[in-house]
Formats: sequence, structure tokens, C-alpha cells
Amino acid sequence: MLGVTLLVLCAVSTQALDNGLARTPPMGWLIWERFRCNTDCKRYPNDCVSEKLVKEMADRMVEDGYKDVGYEYVNLDDCWSAKERDTQGRLQADPERFPSGIKALADYIHSRGLKMGIYADYGTKTCAGYPGSLGHLETDAQTFAEWGIDMLKLDGCNSNVTTMKKGYPEMTRYLNATGRPILFSCSWPDYERAAGIPINYTLVAENCNIWRNYDDINDSWGSITGIIDYYNKTQDTLIPAAGPGHFNDPDMIVVGDQGINENQANAQMAMWSIFAAPLLMSNDLRNIQPVFRNILQNKEVIRINQDPLGKMGRRVLTLGPKVDIWLKHLNAWETYGIVFLNQDIKARTVTLRLEQLGLTYGHGYQLRDILNHKFIGYWTPHESHNYTMPATGVLMIYAYGNE
Repeated sequence: MLGVTLLVLCAVSTQALDNGLARTPPMGWLIWERFRCNTDCKRYPNDCVSEKLVKEMADRMVEDGYKDVGYEYVNLDDCWSAKERDTQGRLQADPERFPSGIKALADYIHSRGLKMGIYADYGTKTCAGYPGSLGHLETDAQTFAEWGIDMLKLDGCNSNVTTMKKGYPEMTRYLNATGRPILFSCSWPDYERAAGIPINYTLVAENCNIWRNYDDINDSWGSITGIIDYYNKTQDTLIPAAGPGHFNDPDMIVVGDQGINENQANAQMAMWSIFAAPLLMSNDLRNIQPVFRNILQNKEVIRINQDPLGKMGRRVLTLGPKVDIWLKHLNAWETYGIVFLNQDIKARTVTLRLEQLGLTYGHGYQLRDILNHKFIGYWTPHESHNYTMPATGVLMIYAYGNE
């Protein structure tokens, strides 16, 4: 009987993801939203998907302070590979844009104290038409491990979505078998949602470290609020799925691009932190404005995102059609992150008591505005106070019980 039990336990351990990673949401940089599938290095030598671009972003992450506050992954997306596999059936980098190869690029990123991520697709071809991994999952997992890859994003274009409940766990097993800890980012739930297939988030969380579950983000306030509204509507499903080792991924941080202003940039960082979401920037770190760099490196906001409890926050109150209040319980006694989100095009002020948010500790709370780095005050649960949010922006508060 003991032997049977051990066999069962071994079978289970090889089925589920077993890499010890993403105990808090991963942080880093991802090429896609900012640079897309720009492969024309003759016309755009500084902005094409290439080893030159990736190395320059890695350098900026180290030299401009991003690594110091927790950003560590430097991730490729679609369009990095050659159009054909090699003679052994292995993926290979485009020889003109990545002349040194992916292993050499990974070695360079590691030499800077960072980690490297790569992209593949569960289907016959990637979304941009490069070789997919269907029929090659085991080979690709082994290849990535040999190259020294630290994170894999597995997309789902050109595939049979009905097979994903089997196919993504299959890749999980192959990644486990490599013996290399590779953070697994899955697009699986997003494709099932789009196809109207019920999502088994228990199964997803057993097999993926992070997972996409809604539309790709674009560089606009409308795209950001569309994702927030989806998370609002589905929070009762998404909250139980999240925790250390497995997190919902609302997609990339676009702070520092061209489409959002300072208020909106603060709002995205605040909401992604309340969501316990990955903080994967997609921007050009070589010429980012200081105001946006400061937003991305706000240690007080990152602290809430990286809270070891790993709980996704909840919308606890709506005040009118444009103001929502989100609360995240942190890993300390009577300690919370709070976001007052204003989607209106004008500033809004609301009046409420902390007890309306579920904060009922009788001795009251110390409140700190962590976007502006200033102490607000000490308030009891029953006192009414005004809270002001900028247009299309947030007030973000760190609240802790008064001893």
C-alpha cells in the first residue's frame, strides 16, 4: 500500500507545475506592446526585434534603477525566431537579428543579474506566422532549458482551443522534466474565454505561474479601463485563483509610452498592484520621461504588489458610475492597500467612513498617500472624511491599524 501511495504522489508531482517561482507577482520588461513585430532592422535599426534592442533594455534596467526595485525579467515575444526550424526540428533565432543566438543573449542578460524570458505558441504557428510548438512541445521545453531561459510565455494562436486543457498541462510536465525552473506564463484562459469554453481556474493554477484571461492591452486609457472593468465583473472568479506561485495577468504595463498621461499611469500601476498582477513593462526604457520612471519605480506601490500574502484585491464599494474603491488585505495585522479609482474626466471627491470599506478596528488606522509619499492622518472607522481623486486617476492609500 505504501508503494502505491508513493507512486500516486509522484504522479501528482509530475503533473502539476513544480518550479518554486512567482511566490510574488513577477516583475520585468516585455517587448511586445511597444515594439510589436518590427523585424525591419534596416529601416528601424534601433527599434526592431533584435538582440541589440534586448541588450539595451537589459542595460537600462540595471543602470537606471529598475533592477534595484524588483524588475528582473527581460522578455522576448513573437517574431524572434527564424521562419523555419533547424534540421533537428528545433526552434532557432532569426540569424540576422539575433546573430549571436538566444543562449548567448541569455548569458548576457544573466551577466547583468537579470533573467530572460521567451515566447512560443501552442498552435501550428505563432500569431505572427512563425513556427508554433504543436507537436514539438517536449523539444521546445528542452531547447529553452538548454538556452538558459527563465520564463516562457506560451500563446494560443492557430490551435484547437478545445485541446488546451490537455495541451498546456502537457507543456507543464515537459518544463518540469527539464529540471530548470522556468516561470510558465499561459494564454490558455484567454482563448477559452473568447471561445465561450468554461475555464477551470483550479487546473490553470496547478499548471501555470501566471495566465492571461482577457484582451491584449493597448497604449490607451480605454484599453486599461476595459481590462479593469473585466476584472471588476469577474472578481469573484479571479480572486480565489490567485496566490503565491499563481497569479492572474491583466497584461503589460504601458506606463512611459505615448498613450496615457501621468494620472492614468499612476492608475494602472495602482490597479495592477491591487490585482496582485505581474508588473511587466512594455516601453522604451532608453528615452522614458523621468515622471514615468518614478511611477514605475515607486517602492511603496511595488510593496503592495509584492506583498507575500499574494491576495488579489477586491472592489468593495462603488460611488456613482465613475468611482470604484478597491481593497487589498496585506500580510500584516490590520494592514491594507486601498485604491480610489476615478474613471471620470474630471476630478472627484467622495465622502465616506472607513467602516464602509470593511475597516472596523476600533483604535483606528494610520493612512498614507503612497503616490505622493505623504501622511494623511489617523482616522477611526466611524469618522467621515473626504477623499479626492484626480481626473482619470487614483488616490492610493496604505492603511495600517493604530497600535
